Amino acid sequence: MTDSAVWPKGYRCAVVLTVDYNDIHGILTQAPEVAGRDKTLSVWRYGTQRGVERLLDLFAELGVRSSWCIPGIVAEENPQHLQAVQAGGHEIACAGYRHQNYDTLSLAEQSAEIAKGCDALQALTGVRPTGFRIPAGNGAPGFIEALRDHGMRWSSSWRGDDLPFAHPTAAQVIELPLHYELEDEPYFAFNLSPAVPPAQSRIASYSHTLGNLQMDFAGFHRFGLCYVLRLHPEIIATPGRIGVLRELLQGIQQHDDVWIATAGEVAQWWADSAAPVAEDHPASVYERHYRDYLL
Repeated sequence: MTDSAVWPKGYRCAVVLTVDYNDIHGILTQAPEVAGRDKTLSVWRYGTQRGVERLLDLFAELGVRSSWCIPGIVAEENPQHLQAVQAGGHEIACAGYRHQNYDTLSLAEQSAEIAKGCDALQALTGVRPTGFRIPAGNGAPGFIEALRDHGMRWSSSWRGDDLPFAHPTAAQVIELPLHYELEDEPYFAFNLSPAVPPAQSRIASYSHTLGNLQMDFAGFHRFGLCYVLRLHPEIIATPGRIGVLRELLQGIQQHDDVWIATAGEVAQWWADSAAPVAEDHPASVYERHYRDYLL
């Protein structure tokens, strides 16, 4: 199913803009040894000081809405930004309470993180999130069912497809798959002194990165797929790189058959209109194999 018939009438493909807003908590999960190193942490604080506002200004300029994945603790520490995201008409999704590596958590601990993160966001916005992104690591067996039980209607954490899909064990949860080439971090994460994160390359060419993203969009558009961008305020929203994003989005907007929507809107459309996931889909194969392994 890779043609325009999978999308609302008149649209050939979907584009979803997602933002991971983690402040310093993201790098502290990835590299806890930088705790207390204010010069290093200032790279990530930049996203809070400048990046969020710059992203929101660009989205307002272009008239597009996005989905922000925010840990509860980041929302509590930066309520003014949460209010600005909400006031701009953007969707707010949960990323747990603390930015944690889920590989280190049991299923019960992961479930508690979902609940606590959603409670924090609801207390600040008056709206309970219905979307989730794992900050780092993987969900334990039963995690998707936990998302469903906590009222989550979409997830954007897995890969393995170019279109959304309903999880085989919890069809109420629609997955919007990610691709590394549609993220800003692989292009622009770079070495500090000491290297954080380790073994990352230097800054990529802005023009080459824009070209890559444009070529990927051309392919997703040609085949009628779901183009999910994963952005970070501290990475994409510097004065130069925000121009890369502006040019990319302006080019996408020149196509009148592209549906630029929030993750929640795409997930709802998919839940209402798409067929169940096939038996040979990677998610179905994974569910069968890991459950067999557990038995």
